[in-house]
Amino acid sequence: MSGSDLDFVVEQYHRALDAFVRGDSGLQKKMFSAREDVTLANPLGPPVRGRSEVEQVMDRAVSQLREGEPTTFERISGYIGTELAYIVEIERAQAKVGGADELSRISLRVTTIFRLEDGHWKVVHRHADPITSPRPIESVVEG
Repeated sequence: MSGSDLDFVVEQYHRALDAFVRGDSGLQKKMFSAREDVTLANPLGPPVRGRSEVEQVMDRAVSQLREGEPTTFERISGYIGTELAYIVEIERAQAKVGGADELSRISLRVTTIFRLEDGHWKVVHRHADPITSPRPIESVVEG
């Protein structure tokens, strides 16, 4: 896989994320692996494994978003191997969240791992959380 191949896959992935904040998870689901070792760790709950569980978590998340505006992406890092690739990004979007009538800003720190499957790059893992600025050590203490 070349850098341009990764750029093409990531561009598709970003378009799927834009659709997601508008309330449509279909493109995102197509980007994810159908294999049972696929994992998703989003900010709304614990990590899940398996295609069915990943789709359920996506459906739950997307049901709480609507009328989103395109996401911007700040690439922190990336790597391309022969069968795996990853990107680390900060994603920023706006969307109506839950029952809110106004747009809210959403910023996520995201690591995405792609795997070559049957000639196509698929997301095999996505981890997203809201930590996009420094926090004190006390923020990780369970209370």
